Amino acid sequence: MRHRKKNNNLGRKSAHRKSMLANMACSLIEHKRINTTVAKAKELRKFVEPLITKSKEDTTHNRRVVFSYLRDKYAVTELFREVSVKVADRPGGYVRIIKLGNRQGDNAPMAMVELVDYNEIYNPNGKKAKKTTRRGRRKKSEAPAQVEQTTEAVEEKTEE
Repeated sequence: MRHRKKNNNLGRKSAHRKSMLANMACSLIEHKRINTTVAKAKELRKFVEPLITKSKEDTTHNRRVVFSYLRDKYAVTELFREVSVKVADRPGGYVRIIKLGNRQGDNAPMAMVELVDYNEIYNPNGKKAKKTTRRGRRKKSEAPAQVEQTTEAVEEKTEE
């Protein structure tokens, strides 16, 4: 029976698995997006989301608890300074997993793991990308303003 055997061991001993997840979490915090296999991505989500929740409250105890998992002081600093500020109002779900297809060499299913608030493409409240055209177009708001300026200039010349 496999009662209470929830985690995926990923074919590794516990020490190797813990250090691999810690390294992946540090890379995710540093780069905001990493590529890995789907199984590792799902385990990484379970590993890193409680740490991000802990980082919302910046206390010495929480920093020490997170450091005991990550074992990288630069990642802990980044997590508590920048990431926690961005996710302060989010109640959970800090990590997004996007499936990419299969890897060329061994056909393993790949996924991109990213922090949700750092992707402006998928973030509805984020900055919208400007649509650019090949030809320069005036905005509708600019066109009447320029017409008024030219009519004022013509009126000044006629008054002189």
